[in-house]
Amino acid sequence: MKRRLIKMLWLLSACAWVAGFGPAAMTAPAQDRLTNYPGYAQYHKMSEAERSPTYVSGEVSVDWARDGKGFYYQCNSNWIHYDVETRKFTTNSLNDPSLPPGLMASGQKNRDGTVIGGGGSLGGGGIMRNLMEITTSPDRRWTAFARDNNLWIGDPAGSNSFAVTTEGNATNRIRFGVSTIVYGEELGMGVGMWWSPDNRKLAFYRFDETKVPDYTILTEQSRQYDHTQVDPYPNAGMPSPVVDLFVYDLETRKSTPLDVRAGQPFGDDVVGYYVYRLAWTPDGKELLFSRMNRRQNTLELAASDPDTGKTRVIVREEHLTNWVDWAPHFEYLPDRQRFIWTSERNGFKNFYLYDLSGKLLATLTDHPFDVADLLKIDEAAGVIYYMARDGDNYLKLQLHRVGMDGRNDVRLTDPAFNHTVEFTSYTNYLTDVLQTHDSPPETHLLDKDGKVVAVLARSDLAKFEELGLRKIELFTFKAADGQTELHGILQFPSNFDPAKKYPLLVNVYGGPNTSGARETFGNPSLLTEFGFLVASFDSRSLAGRGRKFSDPFYHHLGIVEVDDQAAGVKALEERPYVDKDRVGVYGTSYGGTTAALLLMRYPDLFKAASVSSPVTDYQNYNDIYSERYLGLLSDNKRGYQLAAVTTYVGRLKGILLLYYGTADTNVHNSNSLQLIKLLQAAGKSFDLQVGPDQGHTAVNQARMMEFFIENLVMK
Repeated sequence: MKRRLIKMLWLLSACAWVAGFGPAAMTAPAQDRLTNYPGYAQYHKMSEAERSPTYVSGEVSVDWARDGKGFYYQCNSNWIHYDVETRKFTTNSLNDPSLPPGLMASGQKNRDGTVIGGGGSLGGGGIMRNLMEITTSPDRRWTAFARDNNLWIGDPAGSNSFAVTTEGNATNRIRFGVSTIVYGEELGMGVGMWWSPDNRKLAFYRFDETKVPDYTILTEQSRQYDHTQVDPYPNAGMPSPVVDLFVYDLETRKSTPLDVRAGQPFGDDVVGYYVYRLAWTPDGKELLFSRMNRRQNTLELAASDPDTGKTRVIVREEHLTNWVDWAPHFEYLPDRQRFIWTSERNGFKNFYLYDLSGKLLATLTDHPFDVADLLKIDEAAGVIYYMARDGDNYLKLQLHRVGMDGRNDVRLTDPAFNHTVEFTSYTNYLTDVLQTHDSPPETHLLDKDGKVVAVLARSDLAKFEELGLRKIELFTFKAADGQTELHGILQFPSNFDPAKKYPLLVNVYGGPNTSGARETFGNPSLLTEFGFLVASFDSRSLAGRGRKFSDPFYHHLGIVEVDDQAAGVKALEERPYVDKDRVGVYGTSYGGTTAALLLMRYPDLFKAASVSSPVTDYQNYNDIYSERYLGLLSDNKRGYQLAAVTTYVGRLKGILLLYYGTADTNVHNSNSLQLIKLLQAAGKSFDLQVGPDQGHTAVNQARMMEFFIENLVMK
């Protein structure tokens, strides 16, 4: 479920006015009853007011001069120039002809070193159907492409082509040079072939999908004639494609198989069940890749000799009581022999310095909290700069500096704020955007020691306050275990009256490595203006608080995070203005699953749920995602049963609005259709909305608000 529907701050460019959180679906014509419903007049008034800017954001991006002596940034209708030597500001109009050309054409976010992975892949990119089937050599002389399940090479014009492989075809279900849909979705592998830096060799995938079941999707069903789309798609517990790697040598015209499984046959326990994140070493002498076992609790960074196929292990990671981080950060130092690697081996994510031989050169950090982004490698000064989660709470990221020997680690920013820091390769100065949930952004210029050199921009909340908008509240509550402290946010309407009682809407996702709370400033949800409170909660499925924090969630999807969401609601029910008899929940994708489970598992707590594109049984979802968090079906049948929405149909008491898109290639229609069949068999009433020819999408938000007003306000 990589395609998240993520709440985003709609921040414009530098020093910009910020408009309201206008839900995209609400800009379309509303459902025909909504305009006559309670709360709509207030919503409409505020949505019109928020079409114009609600506050001036103090978050700016700067464009450095290449000599590092100054930079420009945009503020309102002006360009501001700052000279770091004289520490003076100069204001220019946006259309001033004396300004240097190309301002803000490209961000100055690059740094020395090569980022490999860090949430992406060693040589990947793309998700789902965005699978690359053609790639050109670095010298532009050769083009490799996939045709009819085989790999071909020719010149860029498409002539003089020859087949590298001939074994593949649709009948034997063997393919070369192309990744799979699930590899693209869950491992970031949209690419299936990789040229060596010297243009002489081409590494490529071979997938044998003989035993992988097909899933058929009907597309264009709203037209006179529909079409079918058939995908090999391994659900949890089903056979996966057998993966192998080969290297083709243009000089010898021969392909060499790489030993991706240490000589062992393909099987659940072998490290090499999944092979991904591929990249040639800078000298082209080896091919690097990551590999895992099927349980995804063991990962190895490996290197293969392209001439012999022999493979060695560089780094091995295990986390047998949980899932392993499948994409640790990997970044070369300038010598392209040493690299920085993230590992959770001490229980928290930290940085380690290795060389390509596999020798650990230094433990760069050894914190009892998680590190985040690596920002700058300054080898001349012998230090690195990075972000870590050691602010007043884990949401407040902080800038650190540490020596390349792991000594003299120092935090350089104020832990009372959440920081977004950018470096440039031209200078030792950096910009810092600091904010919290209730403190609007400011942008500061810092020196390399974290000292504030200049305040570049502050936010202006005059319009925000004039509209009566209320700042988002961040609060804490106890998880369902009664011990773990979690965070949540609560959003209020502009006309909030604490003497009244308000229905509560919970906006939920709840999936692995996600958070419901935030320490960034923004407008409250416009949905509050219908007369609702809107809340979001963290759960013990989130990332950023160490591996043991999420151990209870492993093998227990649909239980731990759902119980924690319910605990958040119970905490808010103690407030006099929260109407505990009028609580609803909405979510999409994993959030749809969580919303459905909350309605069914806590029928006395939730009265209504809007559920979009849910996984209703993880046996209907792909193996990589499902098994990463629930384990193998053969190991945890009970866990799969308890995680399934369909298990709890008989407990449904509240009102359910279910939505799915007929062309969803991510969460297949079988999920919703199985739920519908069971609801009908159980004699349960529910509302249904269908998106004809729509993919992994959510119900129209206007229809959703009709549903909630009808069931939480008008009844």
